[in-house]
Amino acid sequence: MLTKQILNNGNTWLELTDNVLNVGEVYNWAAIPSCGAVVVFSGIVRDHADGRTDVTSLTYEAYDDQVVAKLKLIADEMCVRWVDLGRIALIHRIGTLSLGESSVLVTVSSPHRPNAFAAAQFGIDALKISVPIWKQEHWKDGTDWGTNSHDISDAQKVNSAEGSVS
Repeated sequence: MLTKQILNNGNTWLELTDNVLNVGEVYNWAAIPSCGAVVVFSGIVRDHADGRTDVTSLTYEAYDDQVVAKLKLIADEMCVRWVDLGRIALIHRIGTLSLGESSVLVTVSSPHRPNAFAAAQFGIDALKISVPIWKQEHWKDGTDWGTNSHDISDAQKVNSAEGSVS
């Protein structure tokens, strides 16, 4: 484990880790009696990327000192936009991951499903644009940084479920 914080009376779990992500553990943590919905988004390593059909693994690197602070800004914004959220988990893994391994978890519980779905989508969209984590793609004959990289932006500028930025 690199950095883990549990905040907001135990209702927000923020973490940057080099350990395997345990989806079931995070789901069980998010399931609380006041919430009828738990949405879990798990981003996994796939075998292709833009222009590449033979990806074999990914390596994630991060600006460790800034990741949890950026995750906190996202969680805070989620609580502003959806005031009834129960629990929020924003967890990202670093290191080299094989096909099928989970690299990121965004988990949200809420009394009702619309807010859980909307908040979870916002969470992953904001994470991808505002947290200093980069991926390197590996394939049979080479390696390179991800083809869809972009400048780091502000999570509060995410406008919609599609992740557009103002």
